[in-house]
Parts: sequence; C-alpha cells; structure tokens
Amino acid sequence: MGVGVAVAVELMRIATWNVNSVKQRLPRLLPWLDERQPDVVCLQETKLADDAFVDLVGDELANRRYTVALHGEATWNGVAILSRVGLSDVVAGVPGAPGFPHPEARAVSATCGEIRVVSVYVPNGRTPGSEHYRYKLAWLASLREMVAAGPQATIVCGDMNIAPTDDDVFDPDAYVGQTHVTPPERAALAELQALGLHDVVRDRWPNERVFSYWDYRAGMFHQDLGMRIDLILASTPVASRVRAAWVDRQARKGRGPSDHAPVIADLDEAPDGDIGPVVPPPSAPVTKRRSVKLPQSR
Repeated sequence: MGVGVAVAVELMRIATWNVNSVKQRLPRLLPWLDERQPDVVCLQETKLADDAFVDLVGDELANRRYTVALHGEATWNGVAILSRVGLSDVVAGVPGAPGFPHPEARAVSATCGEIRVVSVYVPNGRTPGSEHYRYKLAWLASLREMVAAGPQATIVCGDMNIAPTDDDVFDPDAYVGQTHVTPPERAALAELQALGLHDVVRDRWPNERVFSYWDYRAGMFHQDLGMRIDLILASTPVASRVRAAWVDRQARKGRGPSDHAPVIADLDEAPDGDIGPVVPPPSAPVTKRRSVKLPQSR
C-alpha cells in the first residue's frame, strides 16, 4: 500500500473504531465502510503486522479508494489510518514514548487533507499503581508532547482507555479500584485536552448518556452498561467545523461485533443530519444509574 499525497479537500466524515482484530471483524468492517462512507477512519487493535494487514484487506481498501498508514504487530495492539482524502507525512509511534518493555504499536499519525490525524490505542493500565499503569501515564505524557508540537488543525482519535468523567460510565461505584477512572488517568487526559482539544461528542451532547464500549460478558451491551472511552479530540479549527458527532451503536449489534462501537464526526456537512449522540438509541434507555458489579469483579 503506497503513501498518497495530501490534497486540499473538504473532510466530510472521520471515524474511530477499536475493531478488536481486523481479521475477526472483516465481515463487519467492510460492509460498515460501504454503509457509512467515512473519508478517514482511525482503527485500533488491528492485531496484525503491517504485511499481514495488506495481504488480508489491502485490495478491498484500495477498491474503496482508501490509502493506508499502518503501525501494527502480530497478535496484539496495532493501529491504522484509512484515508481517501490524501495521506502524507506518516509517523509510526510516538517519539520518546516508553515501551513495555519494548515499543508497542499504539499510535500512527498522518496528514489527511489539511488535518493532522492521530490514531491512538492508549495502554490499558491493568491495575492502578502497577508497572503497566505507570507506563500508561508516561505514554500519555509523551503523546501530549507530540501533539503539542504538531499543527493547529489536529484530531486525536482512538481508544483512550479512560472515561473522562463519572458521566461516562454506567455506575461510578462499579469502577472503584479499577483503571480507566482514576484521578491520575483523568488528569493525564485533561492535560492532553488542555492543548486546545475538544471532546466533540461530549461538547455536542453534554447531558446525554453516551457509551462506546460494553463488555462482552453478562449482557452488558443489552443492558446498556458501558463506558465512553473512545474519543474524537479535535483542535479548535477542526472542532468549529463539526456539524454532527455520534456513536454508531448499530455496529455493536448483531453477530461477531467488536466490544467497541465506532465514533463518528461529520465536518462541514452532516449527511445524515444532526442525528443524536447514539445511533440507534438503546432499546431500553436507562434513566438512572444502576448498581451492577463488573463481570471481572465477580
């Protein structure tokens, strides 16, 4: 897959999706691309080395006019950017970021049209206070340094593995003692946003119950017991162009889904209208917090 040349073009639709294995999700990914027609897609947890990614899906993406920037590894992690509005100045990884113990495939960035796009898969953190947790915080600090040195028109997309506030989890009490919600993690995310990045979904829908991830176990999705950890963070020049921002809950339904749903932002125009924070909405909307233990705590 060759690297394309950036072109000046209006960017209509950008999406981010932790697919939890491109190989496993291929029957879902390709029809989704055809249905939603995103111009730029940031993927996480591709779980494929770069050559294997190209062998598996390169022709299908080329047929859909996507050029691809990849940073993958076999079995674990892996990120990608798919673009049909130009793609140049590709950087794999985050300069100066720590590894665990070696660098992992957790970030790739490229210029798509006139926007610097960064696809990230932030380390999980595993257990608060652990070595992997400290790695997560150090990695986020390096990401902030990279973004701070970048152009004004920037979007950081991906699985942040952090719920920004208690409003972004179904029940804060269920997450006591867990990662994703601790003050240091939220502070690290806030420091990244302090560069001038806007959380476009939350800014557009400040008082809505919106999640992007639901554990596979214990019927969490069907009960709408989730977290919002997949974010599109846009600098002011880009955020000012947002006309719709939403979570594609439909992609989490049916057979063989990822445990994450895509998050989509429409710039300049909203082809489907300003359709709401979650599409389609939960079939049984929850109107108050529920006290439910997480499956891993049982």
